[in-house]
Amino acid sequence: MTTGGWKSLMIAAAATSIFGFAVPLPATVVRAGTGSVHPGPMSRADAFARAAALTAIGRKMFLDPSLSASGKQACSSCHDPHHAFGPASAAPVEMGGPHLDQHGLRAVPSLRYLQAAPAFTEHFYDSEDEGDESVDNGPTGGLTWDGRADRGSDQAKIPLRSPFEMANKDAAAVTSALRKAAYADDFKAAFGDNVLDHPDDAFDAAAEALGTFEQSAPDFYPYSSRYDAFLAGKTTLSAQELRGRALFEDAAKGNCASCHLSEPANDGEPPQFTDFGLIAVAVPRNRAIPANADPAYVDLGLCGPLRTDFKGRADYCGLFRTPTLRNVALRKSFFHNGYFHSLRDAVAFYATRDTDPGRWYPKDADGTVKQYDDLPRAYWANLNQDPPLGKKPGDRPALSDPEIDDIVAFLQTLTDADQVPGH
Repeated sequence: MTTGGWKSLMIAAAATSIFGFAVPLPATVVRAGTGSVHPGPMSRADAFARAAALTAIGRKMFLDPSLSASGKQACSSCHDPHHAFGPASAAPVEMGGPHLDQHGLRAVPSLRYLQAAPAFTEHFYDSEDEGDESVDNGPTGGLTWDGRADRGSDQAKIPLRSPFEMANKDAAAVTSALRKAAYADDFKAAFGDNVLDHPDDAFDAAAEALGTFEQSAPDFYPYSSRYDAFLAGKTTLSAQELRGRALFEDAAKGNCASCHLSEPANDGEPPQFTDFGLIAVAVPRNRAIPANADPAYVDLGLCGPLRTDFKGRADYCGLFRTPTLRNVALRKSFFHNGYFHSLRDAVAFYATRDTDPGRWYPKDADGTVKQYDDLPRAYWANLNQDPPLGKKPGDRPALSDPEIDDIVAFLQTLTDADQVPGH
């Protein structure tokens, strides 16, 4: 089978398994006009056709502000296609709610390169061809900063209902907006003539369409960066970029590749620049987030407050998902709380978090550094101490200033071609 044929088959498989379709089996799909939220088994051709139809609907929904309570906020308002489906602004959190006056709690992540994220598990073992399958890598996978949604369709429901995002009161509110949408007939053709008469089914269908759109390869995982071209032997990197790559991968220097995998997989899959793990790095508390004005409020990631199934699990407090670094140079705020506003500072933080904590954390009146000020001391045992972290104050950092610049130069090669000005 050709590479293109294999990729097409994989896309069909994704459309039929990830988003809730039955696996492709010989059968007749229900045709347009009498579609179904749950169409049952389909042939591969029908799976392709349905995926294409849902992608088109999902794209329209993604750009549609009428699906919010304010009527002014679309998915694309925060996940801007011109910023790798991340935020265009430098604000640490975005505004939402019925009147667009509610602050969010976390920085908006990019939606690109989530297609390979595994379902969340507390115990992740590398596949046989990627690593030591006997090693338990701990909490891994899922979507969102705390991994609480496993599929694109599940993730899509969160902002639609969140009171500080699109703020729909319930499934009926979303369904009411869908009835008035210009694509309502297309929606009914795909999911059934009566789907909009059943709000819960319509809400599930809407999430499925959005999730299917977010599996569109040209939009969400084009692998078109200069680094991809370099790996394919189609371009070269500058001397500084090559130095940055070496530092990025050197376990005694940046050690970035220990979590942000930078080499192609053994099966030839391009690097994802994340291992999908959840770790604690103790980013400084961002007082620009209104919720943080309450000293009793602490965002502890995997153990809450937005994720509730691990509430009380002290060993999970402070853990957040490792994001992909693809298109990271486009961001204007970094980490789960958007504390940093330059890529260089984000890299420098890793290099000097422990060697020069006074550079990053606030001080008490007597000058004492309030190290790890957004993570209660009870959870400090969860902190990642892998190099370049884990040194003592006053130690020589693993990276010099010129080396930090080199890593930043390398990270700038990860921007997709369609995101480069003038493309």
